[in-house]
Amino acid sequence: MPSPEPALLGPDDPAPLELCEAGGGPVLLTCDHASHAVPRALAGLGLAAGLLERHIGWDIGAAAVTRLLARALAAPAILSGYSRLVIDCNRDPAEASSIPELSDGVAVPGNRGLTPEARAARRRACFDPYHAAIAAWLDARLAAGQVPALLSIHSFTPAMGGVARPWQVGILWDADPRIPLPLLAALRADASLTVGDNEPYSAREPAGYTVRHHAVARGLPHVAIELRQDLVASATGAEAWAARLAAVLAPILARREIYRIERD
Repeated sequence: MPSPEPALLGPDDPAPLELCEAGGGPVLLTCDHASHAVPRALAGLGLAAGLLERHIGWDIGAAAVTRLLARALAAPAILSGYSRLVIDCNRDPAEASSIPELSDGVAVPGNRGLTPEARAARRRACFDPYHAAIAAWLDARLAAGQVPALLSIHSFTPAMGGVARPWQVGILWDADPRIPLPLLAALRADASLTVGDNEPYSAREPAGYTVRHHAVARGLPHVAIELRQDLVASATGAEAWAARLAAVLAPILARREIYRIERD
């Protein structure tokens, strides 16, 4: 009889998720790329020092904004505990790109030639607990007769492939306009902002795994928000953008009519 497979996470490794219990409102914030941590057993994925701290390893500034915004909205938040290069919590694990061998031109040695068992171990350790926590929170609210909303917080690099991205913030959405349309209007009221509507990524290609799997599938109001990383990399920048988002989101999230089940 084969010996059981050792657990990927050891006692000194971070938890696979962070729960920020900032309040009991009907809104849940998620941050899929909150950390650049790697399990000790994976030896930094074979990457040179400093590479994991770049945008390939996580969404720079997104975790700080998520925590601050959660407090401002008196809403809980669930943040991922490991780098997107260990396994991307916003991609379907069935996709090869969920554990990329190459990210923005950088080879990831520790991801080359993984066996199905090795991929499954990463999913069990780092992906499944994060998504189970999101599902449990949403389902508990629904079971209590309350329709919750989901806000997915991300950040994007100021340039990709040598092309500058002019947007300070992007609103990602598809068929459900309940939060995105008033949010776009509120942000565009500030003439100093260049606001992306499904830029620099589109939620129509389809939406990322978290929004698609948890919000769209349940018919919940939702939106994904992308912030440019140079604007939120510092504590001051994260605080400013969290305050800006709280100011425009609060009146939208106070509308009782958005909290209902709507499916395509």
